[in-house]
Amino acid sequence: MIDSKALASRFPGDFLFGVATASFQIEGASKADGRKPSIWDAFSNMPGRVFGRHNGDMACDHYNRWESDLDLIKDMGVTGYRFSIAWPRVLPDGTGPVNEKGLDFYDNLVDGLKARGIKAYATLYHWDLPLALMGEGGWTARSTAQAFQRYTKVVMERLGDRLDAVATFNEPWCSVWLSHLYGIHAPGERSMDAALHALHYTNLAHGLSVQAIRDAAPKVPVGLVLNAHETLAGSDSAADTAAAERAHQFHNGVFFDPVFKGEYPADFLSALGHRMPKIEEGDLAIINQKLDWWGLNYYTPMRVADDPTPGAEFPATVNAAPVSDVRTDIGWEVYAPALKSLVERLYARYDLPVCYITENGACYNMEVEGGEVEDQPRLDYYAEHLDKVADLIAGGYPMQGYFAWSLMDNFEWAEGYRMRFGLVHVDYDTQVRTIKKSGKWYRDLASDFPKGNFKAD
Repeated sequence: MIDSKALASRFPGDFLFGVATASFQIEGASKADGRKPSIWDAFSNMPGRVFGRHNGDMACDHYNRWESDLDLIKDMGVTGYRFSIAWPRVLPDGTGPVNEKGLDFYDNLVDGLKARGIKAYATLYHWDLPLALMGEGGWTARSTAQAFQRYTKVVMERLGDRLDAVATFNEPWCSVWLSHLYGIHAPGERSMDAALHALHYTNLAHGLSVQAIRDAAPKVPVGLVLNAHETLAGSDSAADTAAAERAHQFHNGVFFDPVFKGEYPADFLSALGHRMPKIEEGDLAIINQKLDWWGLNYYTPMRVADDPTPGAEFPATVNAAPVSDVRTDIGWEVYAPALKSLVERLYARYDLPVCYITENGACYNMEVEGGEVEDQPRLDYYAEHLDKVADLIAGGYPMQGYFAWSLMDNFEWAEGYRMRFGLVHVDYDTQVRTIKKSGKWYRDLASDFPKGNFKAD
C-alpha cells in the first residue's frame, strides 16, 4: 500500500484536499419543500434511459442527513467540500418566485461547513435544469442563459458572503454533447443542431453568471469546471494526429477557446459554424471574462483515430485502442500519465489561472464484508493520480487543490445506483455509511493538511 505520509510530503502545506458531490446525485427529497422536477427527474422516469429506471427520489437522503454527512466530511480529515446547488430547489420553475425553503437548505449547509472549519466550494449548475424551462427549449434557447443569470444572482446574494469559491458550470461537455448530441444524459437529444445551440447558450450562460457573481459577491473567486479530454492519437500517422487535433477542438476547444481566448476554434467553426445559433454582438466578450481559477475533472484519456468514412461529420474520429489493460468497473481505462500531459498541454495552449483538480476517482463496486470495504484498486487509482499532481506541482504548475470524486456512492446518472465511486459506501436500503479502505487512506493523507510554513487565508 502506498504510504499516505510519504505522498503527503510532496504537496505544499497549504494544498487543499477535499471531497466532491452533486445535488441530484445525493440529495433525494425530490418533491420536498417546494422543489419541482428537473430534467433528470423526467429522464429517470422514462423507460430505457437510466439503468433499472433508478431515480433521484431518495438517492443518499442527504437532504435529511446533511448534518451527519457534514460530520462525516469532517471525520474524513478534508478541508474542502465541493457541492452543487439545485436550481429547481431555489427557483422551482427556473424563473419566477424564489423558493425560500430551498435557499434555507443551502444556507444551513454552508453554515454547517463553516462551523466545522471546512471550506465551501459551490457549483451553480451540475445538470439539474428545472424541467419547466424545457418548454422554452431548455439549453437550446437563449432565454435559458438569461434565466441562469438571475438564478446566479439569487444564490450569490444569499450565500456569497460565506462561500470560499464558486463555479458556474460543472462539465458543460456533458450537458452539451452527452445530453444533446449523444442522447446519453438528460434531455436525451441526438441532434448536432440542438447540441450546437446548447453549446453557445451554455457558454453565454457561464459569462452572464460570472457577471452576476461579480456584481453580487465580488470577493468570491469565480471559476469554471471542465472535464477536459486528453485527446491522444491512436498512432503516429498524419491522419490520426490530425484527428486528435480535431478531437481537441470539438471536446475541449469549444469551451476553452471562447472562455480563455474569446473565440471558437477555427476548424470547428469552418465545419459546423453555419449550424450554430446567431452569435450576437458582445456574446464572446461576455464569455471571455477573466476567471480566478478553473477546475479539471479527469478520469480517463480519450484515444482517437481518423474516421476515413467519406463525409464523416466533424470531428470525424473513431475510438482508438487503449494502451493500458487496467479498467475500472465502469469500463474506463486507468492511465494516470494522461492527467499530467493534459494539464501541461492546456497550459501550453491557453493563458489559464490557478487550477484545482475538482474531480478524480474510480468506479469499483466492492460491497461491505465484515464491516469493511476492501477497495484496494480505488486506493491505487488515487495514489497514482495524486503522484502525477505532485509531479505537476514540482514542475511549477499552479495546482491549488484536489477534490476526490466522490465523498460517497451515489446516483451515477444513466448508470443509476449500480456504479459506485465513493470513498464511503452507502447501503441504499438502510442509508448506512461505511468508510472504505480507500477512504481511510485518503483521510490519513488529507489530515496532514494544512501544514508547514504558509500564510492561511
